[in-house]
Parts: sequence; structure tokens; C-alpha cells
Amino acid sequence: MTKELSDRSKLILAAVVANYIATAEPVGSRTISRQDYVDLSPATVRNVMADLEEMGLLEQPHVSAGRVPTNEGLRLYVDTILQVGELEDQAKLMIHRALDENQAYDLNGLLKTAGKALSDVNRLAAVVAAPNPDNDVFRQMEFVRLSESLILVVMVTRGGVVQNRVILSDEDVSQENLDKCTRYLNSLMGELTLSQVRKRVAKEMAKEKNRFDAVLGRALRLGQKALQGQGDGDLFIEGRTNLMEAPEFADVGRLRAIFQAFEEKSTLLRLLERALEARGVRIFIGSEGLLSGLDGLTAVTASYGGQDSPSGALAVIGPTRMDYSKVIATVDYTARLVSRIIDSRGD
Repeated sequence: MTKELSDRSKLILAAVVANYIATAEPVGSRTISRQDYVDLSPATVRNVMADLEEMGLLEQPHVSAGRVPTNEGLRLYVDTILQVGELEDQAKLMIHRALDENQAYDLNGLLKTAGKALSDVNRLAAVVAAPNPDNDVFRQMEFVRLSESLILVVMVTRGGVVQNRVILSDEDVSQENLDKCTRYLNSLMGELTLSQVRKRVAKEMAKEKNRFDAVLGRALRLGQKALQGQGDGDLFIEGRTNLMEAPEFADVGRLRAIFQAFEEKSTLLRLLERALEARGVRIFIGSEGLLSGLDGLTAVTASYGGQDSPSGALAVIGPTRMDYSKVIATVDYTARLVSRIIDSRGD
């Protein structure tokens, strides 16, 4: 149940969060009362902070220390108090320059650059998930003869994923016949997702024994080889070492556990899958992500791609004591920019 706070309590909670983000130290009542925007005595502030502690929004790490916000306090702050401003022009320019330089490359290059930009701007870790090819609509396939037995397959999806792979052919196929295979498969598989393409090829393969056109049978066999092993999107992780700068992760054991969570990509993929459940920015604080190894961290996520069917998701991950306003604005801006770039390619 959402806790209802008075304006005074909201003011004090916001002040505690701001000071804690800035210093990584417990915040005392005297510190809060000295803020220009807080016109209250230390005693009054202390009473309000005690009330917030009783509500589970603040906690006192040590008897003699000040207070810090709990995960519940941060959640209430983010949902009801925080005002996210416009991203600074310098940060926008930095992201624009990075992505503009990579627009000519394939989608994976663009997404990797987006992750690095997110990490550099926020000095935190960033994760970007490429679209799962199985869910993307097939656009075209092309075969290029490399040698008597090797063929380069170039696959492009509407979402902008370009995959190059080399397959081993059981026979020497001329480029002319490969071009025929290309035309046939593209006419057969247009406007299907790659998972549907795989099923269509398997169905046509079952019929192939009744065909007299050897080129069509060869095309299906090549297509089946090209589609083997497709299905997992790439995951790009940038800036993990930035977390070493956070005082709360000075403990080597804690940092090792976090790094281990980053190594287990399935954990991060599950997190980003949750980001695809709704449009816009989503924030997972501490154990809210329900993901092992990410306790004590906050993930600010957003999806990118089409409005009706997002292609993938990106996130900035850092300590729960992060500059939420800046991180939220950066994630939202970057996701929107990536979406526009993908759309501008006509994919």
C-alpha cells in the first residue's frame, strides 16, 4: 500500500536522498536543517526523520549515525517526489556524436556504442540487449560463393539485425545458381519472423522430394543450414569497472558477487525482458528485480524500437544510491534516439 506523506515529510525524504546520493554517508538532522530550502529546526527535522524511519522509508545504519533511505524509501521518492529534468546539452551531444558515428554500421555496432555512451555519461554500468532474431521479421537473405565448398550467408531482418555466417556446402554451387537460390528463398520467406521462416523451410523440405527443380531443393537445403543456430540475441555490457568507484562496493566479496551476476548473461537478459513488458522507462530498485546477485543495485531500463512491438531493451545499472534524475533522462533519451536511427533506416 502506497504511503501518504505530508509535504514536510516529502521535503525531508527528498533532502535525505539528495544528500545520501551526493556523499554516500548517513545524513543527520543538522545537515538537513542547514539546507537553504529547508526552513526547519534540527529538532523538527529529527522528529520527521524518526517518523520516516518508523514507516520503513529511512534506516539508521549505526546508533550514532544519521539515516539513509531504504529501498522502499527510494521507491517512494522515485514514484512520487522525483522530478526528472531535461538531459543536459553536453550529455545529449556526447550521445549524439557516438551514435552518429556508428549509424553506417550494423545494428549490433550501434547498440554496443549506445551501451558505451550510457556508461560514459553516467559513470555506471550499462547493458543493451539486441533484438532476438526469432522475433524479428525476415527481410532478405543472400548467398555469396567463397570457394568450392564455402558459402557466405548474409541475413537481414526488418529490425536492422545483420548476420553474416559461413556455411559448408556439400557441392560446388556457381554464383549464378546461388543467386537463383537467393531469389527463391526471399520470395518464399518474406514478411515472416525467423522462427516462422524456420518452420516454412522445414515444411517445404518435406515436399522437396516431389519437386523436379534441383535449384529449389538446393535452395531449401542451403536455407536450412543458414538458419541453424539462430535465435539468441546478443547482449552488450559496458562499464562494469565503473562500479568499483562506488564506496558501497568497497568490499571485495560484494563486488565479486556483482561481477559474477554480470557474467551470467541469463540474469541480465531476464531483467531486460521485464523492460519489454511496458513502454517507457522502468526502474528496478534492489531486490525488486528479483534477480540473484543484483541486490543493492538499481536498474533503470527502457525499450527501443517500434511503439507496438519493441525490438530490444537497454539499461543503466548502478548502486541504489544513484543520480536518478540524470540516469532516467539519459536512458530515456538514448532509447528514443536508438529507435529513431533504426526507423530512419527503413527497417
